[in-house]
Amino acid sequence: MSTRSKQRVMVVPATAQGHVKPLMLFAHKLAQHGFRITFVHTEFSMERILSAMSDDNLKTGTGSENIELVSIPDGLSPEDDRTVVRNICRATLETMSTELEKLIRTINGNITSDIIGEPSESTSNDKISCLICDVFLGFGMEVAAKMGIQGALFCPSSAAILAYTMNIPKIIHDGIVDDIDGKPTQKQIIQLSFDMPGMDTSTLPWKFDDLPTQKMLFQLYLKIGQALKTTQWCLCNTTQDIESVAISLFPKVLPIGPLTVNKTSSHLDISGSQFWIEDASCLNWLDQHKPRSVIYVAFGSFTIHDKCQFNELAHGLELTGRPFLWVVRPGFISSNEQENKFDPYKFLGNNNNVRMIVNWAPQQKVLNHPSIACFVTHCGWNSTIEGLSNGVPFLCWPYFADQFLNKDYICDIWKIGMEVVPNENGIITREEVKNQVKRLLDDVDIRKRALEFKKIAIENIAKDGRSSKNLNNFIKWLELL
Repeated sequence: MSTRSKQRVMVVPATAQGHVKPLMLFAHKLAQHGFRITFVHTEFSMERILSAMSDDNLKTGTGSENIELVSIPDGLSPEDDRTVVRNICRATLETMSTELEKLIRTINGNITSDIIGEPSESTSNDKISCLICDVFLGFGMEVAAKMGIQGALFCPSSAAILAYTMNIPKIIHDGIVDDIDGKPTQKQIIQLSFDMPGMDTSTLPWKFDDLPTQKMLFQLYLKIGQALKTTQWCLCNTTQDIESVAISLFPKVLPIGPLTVNKTSSHLDISGSQFWIEDASCLNWLDQHKPRSVIYVAFGSFTIHDKCQFNELAHGLELTGRPFLWVVRPGFISSNEQENKFDPYKFLGNNNNVRMIVNWAPQQKVLNHPSIACFVTHCGWNSTIEGLSNGVPFLCWPYFADQFLNKDYICDIWKIGMEVVPNENGIITREEVKNQVKRLLDDVDIRKRALEFKKIAIENIAKDGRSSKNLNNFIKWLELL
């Protein structure tokens, strides 16, 4: 029997929390099958992740001996704010392609051989044989082709966003958006199918407050479309059942989701994938509450609320009369530099039996907790798929990008949640929060449907589930490289 070790695969996420986590979960799936993974962060992201890891996790690394973390420069200066979307886009468009190529060339060029020109079986397998890139780093397919290795894309978003991305040339041709910066020429709903969310031109995925950033985002989406045309594989953290129409419109999509944390893992989420330190004490706090009694509030890694909106949300949660767990990450509240920094703990008071505020939470573990009644969310795809997998009703509060499409899935297609509606000043009032939470939790049908979707998710990742079979097919392809 051959003792030949399996291939070395490079996995590269975009530099955002909502991209790193699902790619790391996917990397663990491959590592469990014996593949050796080189997981690539930017130097800045690597520093954040190492800072967020506990001392125990630093000793054990990613939790798998088959996964190594490496880093590349992002091309930004120390003064550049890496939380600014424009800077992230600039790094993606201008720098990362070259740095990624250098990294692969260094790794594959440093492989020695027993006989000149004839690598040994063990050393040849130390070369990168396949590059798996976040779909938002579509340039990776060009790099893979240039380096003579196989490539595949991974989508941490919905299949619906891929279907719309592939239709951008038609949207431009029809005169719906400008071909330079993606600015809409008219207000309308773009509908690829009545059985999937429509795209409102006022909330396009690349829409941003300032035009230069929007232009960069739009160019990024155009590059995604180009990469999708050339790739053989586009793995997606979704299921055939929940996005059958979108997948039928773009058959290259291979649904392998939902990607979830192994139930036997620690109380924290997958190590090496978090930008902030997870506060696991919230799990003990949840243990003290009755089943389906706690409101969980989390808005992801990019959403920013001003003090006025924070104030309304805080009072709205208190008016519900229910306990709530609220993730308020650093930078969540916008502030004027001339003013004192706003402290949510001072504003709300210390944590107690009724409320708990944490900087970051092990979200999959939280959503799986029996005390969670509903999820107030920005509707990022990770949060969407995690809430759906745990049968939790949603109260939707989208912020930007694909979150509006996800909200429509939740509220209009799947019917497992409701949305909050701003007043004439663009504020979600405390009364709106209180009333919508009550309506949501009183709706028996939503709760029932949410549990049905949980069942669908579990069936897909079971041993003989459709997503598991899809993943196995991809693994068989990798093994033949």
